Amino acid sequence: MIRLLPIDAASYSPSPLHAEDRVWVETNCYVDLWIELLNALALDCAPALAFTLSVDFEGDQWQFFKFPPEDLRLLYGLDVAEMSPWRGLEHHIAEQLEMGRFLTAEVDSWYLPDTARVSYRIEHVKTGIALNMIDREQHRLGYFHGASYYELEDDDYAGIFGHGRVRPEILPPYVELVKLDRMQRLDERELLETALTLARVHLSRRPATNPLQRFRKRLEQDVEWLCSDGLPTFHGYAFVTLRQFGSAAELAASFCAWLAERGEPTAPVGAQFHELASLAKTAQFQLARMVSGRKIDAGSTFDAMEHGWDSAMQGLVERYG
Repeated sequence: MIRLLPIDAASYSPSPLHAEDRVWVETNCYVDLWIELLNALALDCAPALAFTLSVDFEGDQWQFFKFPPEDLRLLYGLDVAEMSPWRGLEHHIAEQLEMGRFLTAEVDSWYLPDTARVSYRIEHVKTGIALNMIDREQHRLGYFHGASYYELEDDDYAGIFGHGRVRPEILPPYVELVKLDRMQRLDERELLETALTLARVHLSRRPATNPLQRFRKRLEQDVEWLCSDGLPTFHGYAFVTLRQFGSAAELAASFCAWLAERGEPTAPVGAQFHELASLAKTAQFQLARMVSGRKIDAGSTFDAMEHGWDSAMQGLVERYG
């Protein structure tokens, strides 16, 4: 068995950013695995959340937001880059863990037991995990995914790595290498200064116009076909729109709260972002009811989101823009 961090699924304590009282317990697979990876490394994740300030609506979906590699390098000294799994994912996981490095990889959640009742043995869905442990003899794998750290074994291990199957048409997964050689732990003053630098950078990249207004117009065009396609289509639509916006807003609230705890005047803006996260969850419920055939007027919810986004951004730009 090769294990990088001395943790196990039974005793692991997830990050507070995945606490059950969050409006959005999970965000997207990539951000979630990094939240837990940083948590397991005992690195404060909150200063790295400045990137949420530049998340935008891309015309047909919200940005699938990620921790930028340059932010992770600046804050924590972590080096993240794509690698080629040319000898097979199983081989590279073992080799890189042995060298003291993590891998992140796209895998099929059909074989991830932590997705029970969602996709595990139900449907084939691509998702991202970060690998911490592999036992090639006992067929066990330890991985970060979603809101915690898990282990899988036996048939799921075989499924993840394609044992016993010859499927040349399946392309190799996207894999990233996470090097810890230059990992750093900034002191509180340096961490705050770096986080404020990143806040200014991402505010300079903020959406040029209110993304909620643009999404509202697009949703008005989409409601008819969403209703005709039914709930399965709705779930995919909601994930790439309201869940991405809402979870990004809640992480922005956490970033502002972290700054406020260190003397920055960002508590009111943090409260506004938290309200935006809650409004997005309300809008998602309202949209679900519409798709189910009920007449719902979500106008006031979208009015509040549009105003809240403008107000929150104005408060940050006046201070840091």
